[in-house]
Amino acid sequence: MTKLTILAGEVLFVGAGPGDPELITLKGLRALQQADLVVYAGSLVNPALLEECRQDCEIHDSAPLNLDQVLKLLFAGAKDGQRVVRLHTGDPALYGAIQEQMEALDAADIPYRLIPGVTATFAAAASLKQELTLPGVSQTLVLTRLAGRTAVPDSEALGNIARIGGTVCLYLSVGMMDKLVAELLAGGVFTPQTPVAVVYRASWPDEKMVEGTLADIAATVAEAGITRQALILVGEVLKARQQGVPEKSKLYDPGFEHGYRSKDG
Repeated sequence: MTKLTILAGEVLFVGAGPGDPELITLKGLRALQQADLVVYAGSLVNPALLEECRQDCEIHDSAPLNLDQVLKLLFAGAKDGQRVVRLHTGDPALYGAIQEQMEALDAADIPYRLIPGVTATFAAAASLKQELTLPGVSQTLVLTRLAGRTAVPDSEALGNIARIGGTVCLYLSVGMMDKLVAELLAGGVFTPQTPVAVVYRASWPDEKMVEGTLADIAATVAEAGITRQALILVGEVLKARQQGVPEKSKLYDPGFEHGYRSKDG
């Protein structure tokens, strides 16, 4: 197995995972252990991960910093020949604001790489003990968000997305539950009886889960006091834990033949 080696003057964007420090990848962990400089995403990254850094590692919290201040740290570290890790929550490719950082590194001719991480959708599914794609129920998973201070393209308004049906997982939206429910129902596929699960701080020690339907989930979330850092999962797959799977997967069907297995019998 080839192990990671960070080069001097290189920046690595690392996905820290959803919260549980054991859900970082092996490659991400090795990056932290080798780093001379770590710039991490504040309260969104479990501080237990920073214990993996060397004692002489320089560590900065990016929560109070703007983009220019973050880039100043990355540039200075790389130009000094340090091994630099930019530690993002979840997977940095999803709502990670990394494109603008990478463009600046490109312009400065500073080499960088990305190490993916586990995003909160899959941590939430694990906590719910739920498969998100089930034969005969849903074969589509949409990761999206409501428009807030960051706009959403008109074509991707939640009411339009909701016309697809399937399984929808929403980030950065739990503070707008009434609007979220209204837009999901406006798509004409989901109904007031469509099941919903909301997972607060998936995989963290203080994780909290509430469940309901589109008819009552806004009130349930308000009663639970969940206003941030939660993922919302919507779709008929969430009924499977109570009603059973209506159709089994073809993958392990004894009558299904593929390149690695003949039909039984």
